[in-house]
Amino acid sequence: MEKVHKQLILVTGPSGAGRSTAINALEDLGYEAIDNLPLSLMGRLLDGPPLSRPLALGLDVRNRDFSASALLEALEEAISVHGFNAELLYLDCSEDVLLRRYSETRRRHPLAPNDDPAVGISREQDLLASVRTRADTLINTADFSPHELRAELGRLFGSEEGSRLSVAIQSFSYKRGLPRGANMVFDTRFLRNPHWDEALRSGDGRDEAVQAYVAADERFEGFFNRVKDISLDLLPAYKEEGKIHFAIAFGCTGGRHRSVTLAERLAKALAEEGWQVSIRHRELERTNSGAPTGASMGETLPQEGQKT
Repeated sequence: MEKVHKQLILVTGPSGAGRSTAINALEDLGYEAIDNLPLSLMGRLLDGPPLSRPLALGLDVRNRDFSASALLEALEEAISVHGFNAELLYLDCSEDVLLRRYSETRRRHPLAPNDDPAVGISREQDLLASVRTRADTLINTADFSPHELRAELGRLFGSEEGSRLSVAIQSFSYKRGLPRGANMVFDTRFLRNPHWDEALRSGDGRDEAVQAYVAADERFEGFFNRVKDISLDLLPAYKEEGKIHFAIAFGCTGGRHRSVTLAERLAKALAEEGWQVSIRHRELERTNSGAPTGASMGETLPQEGQKT
């Protein structure tokens, strides 16, 4: 008997942030994808024949019946009335990058077809402010190429089973700000810093020597065990709640040693417990660092008992 899917992802965000790329990527991941769906038709679609695949809908300000309140109302109705496990994916981007993209493509902005694109960008961000706040997942595409955005969506939504909870673990530098969309953030700057050891400075937290240095801090073991325990306590609850991914981030000063060490250690521990885990080291990606000792950046770790 064919399985009926009740998984729904609503994809939106400012024009030029990558919604069409995201919809195409989700279709490649096995979703039934529809772009530019009028909100007035969404209820009829969800009331239609049972779905054999999870569903992804692209929602755009160009639709004549679009409004932030209507989108949020449609999201809540999908959950409460139609019984879908619905999630709102918001693709964000800074104004300067959006303006550059419009300049490169020479396209008119849908909210300012006869004016400077900057005017339309500002109007659209104001219009979508409440939607952005409500988003379950927020991805800032300013530094993403289309290929990188597709890879990120694959890590977040590419599990074989739509109801499986995937865990994304990320390291970052506080100098560059907090990562978008993290469910839990841990500050590791209290641990001893390998940066001050000349033999370790050029390495990173994927190296065994760097990990051993950080783990030698007397505070490391207790901190790591508490983070692992709270993660193992929360993940089943979020899975039961219907979330399909959960993001955990570790930050340090440079995003190279301590945060990477914790991300690698926790990813391995959760994978050994059977969770689907992916790792991203934001600052190492920015510097195009070499191949890691353990899992590569963005690679999904094999679960316990899974063949590598």
